[in-house]
Amino acid sequence: MSDHISIWEITAVPRLRKSVFLAVALASTACGPVLARDPYGYGNGGTVLITPSGEVLDYVPERGAVTIARDRAGHKVLIDRYGNLVATEMPADVVYGRRGGDRYRQDYYPPAPSGGGYDDDVITSGIPDDMQDGSGEALEQPYPQGSERSPYATGRQNEMPRQSAPQISASGPAKPEITALQVFLDREGFSPGAIDGHMGQNVQKAIEAWQQKTGETLDTKNTDAIMERLRMNGGMPFTSYTITAADAAGPYVAEIPEDYSQKAMLSSLSYTSTTEMLAEKFHMDENYLKAINPGVDFTIPGTTVKVVNLGQQNAGGKVAKILADKGRKQVFAYDDQGQLLAAYPASIGSSDTPSPSGTVTVERVAFNPGYTYNPRLNFQQGNNDKVLNIPPGPNGPVGTVWIALSKPTYGIHGTPEPSKIGRTQSHGCIRLTNWDATELAKMVQPGVTVEFVD
Repeated sequence: MSDHISIWEITAVPRLRKSVFLAVALASTACGPVLARDPYGYGNGGTVLITPSGEVLDYVPERGAVTIARDRAGHKVLIDRYGNLVATEMPADVVYGRRGGDRYRQDYYPPAPSGGGYDDDVITSGIPDDMQDGSGEALEQPYPQGSERSPYATGRQNEMPRQSAPQISASGPAKPEITALQVFLDREGFSPGAIDGHMGQNVQKAIEAWQQKTGETLDTKNTDAIMERLRMNGGMPFTSYTITAADAAGPYVAEIPEDYSQKAMLSSLSYTSTTEMLAEKFHMDENYLKAINPGVDFTIPGTTVKVVNLGQQNAGGKVAKILADKGRKQVFAYDDQGQLLAAYPASIGSSDTPSPSGTVTVERVAFNPGYTYNPRLNFQQGNNDKVLNIPPGPNGPVGTVWIALSKPTYGIHGTPEPSKIGRTQSHGCIRLTNWDATELAKMVQPGVTVEFVD
């Protein structure tokens, strides 16, 4: 039997009543009977089969209908003949708790507490002190105040300033007051990119765009004022989230290969872990999510974790024009009156594969798209010289959204690496985080103008 993956065949038993606990006894490579046992008993291997939607599976698939493998976390998963996840086997005492007294089995250790005054059962009432670096300063450096003339005021309507955004270091410890600032900007529709508690270029650009829209000056050192804005619109910057059985079940893939020919062999380019999925769900940098939840096992349903509170998302409206500023690495969305609706950090082209110039239009929008790799039309990836059909998924080359442009092969799309947006180059397209691309896609329609400026 391979240590990496084990496959059995399930033997049929009569259909079980809804919400009855199921146990799967798989003792060897020889197929044995599948038995439903009391999940609260000791020594009987009590398990529950959880569907991707989080329900308890109310039947055992017939013989030969599924195979069983192990996911990256080591859980047994039931896969149908088409490669779809049917259910994930989870310990019943973890999912439901144990009768009487102790909730956990003897070999289970609850995750370490987050510490520092956090209460995982309630929304925080302020910014926690355990993430301060001891300096007493709210930010790495003050935000440079602009002149009375708007930095966006140029000869061309809606054109952004030609100067590059200031170089601001994102080194050092993450700071909760900067997380609060990032959450505020995210709620307002001026994306700071992946929320990570650092004052970087993407945050600075979002501040400037927000100030352009509102005409206000955002004092980033006045944490109390930012916290008051958050209280008035969605609540505190941090909240708690309980991992569900569906979260733990996935489906996940063990690894995303770099080579496109290997990607094309997969059925889906799904998330690789619960942390990657949750980080995108809450617009966070994955490493930051792990850092504010030390010692937490994200694979266990019922585990409470600390996340940012996205609150009420205020971006919305009907986009009439998109401005892609190559120099600033930022995308701006305007309505038909020229009012700025939203702004997003972006990776736009490169010297080898530059993005278009001038004006194009939106042709169509596709969610969860596959990707056709054609080295004759695009770039060449590795040694791949043939057309490849790469399956959809958040870890696909174009992420979860494709906004096709009137210039063939070019589009606005998502990314499998959200924390690199605005810091790296693209193959000529406009690359956003998956969540920003999704938000923008819901506000556009065919015919919307897209202008590229240098």
